Amino acid sequence: MSNYQTDMTTTLIRKKLFEYLKKADDKKIKAMYTLFENEIEREEFEYTDVLKTELDQRLSSYQNGGKTVSPREVKDRIKSICKSAK
Repeated sequence: MSNYQTDMTTTLIRKKLFEYLKKADDKKIKAMYTLFENEIEREEFEYTDVLKTELDQRLSSYQNGGKTVSPREVKDRIKSICKSAK
């Protein structure tokens, strides 16, 4: 299975879970939260070297006059990607 297929599967799973969570009763929501509470509440986030490098490159680009994207443009791009994933 290619990375694209794996990502698509994950995207669809996330969508189905999100839709389920909107409708699930309180008892089920609490049970799921209990199951994942440690991960959800974990305040630590470890940045990988790859992510640090990418963030440094983006900061440098921004500081040197690189093109930025407005929050509205980001939202529109995300909607477009989500629609194409269906």
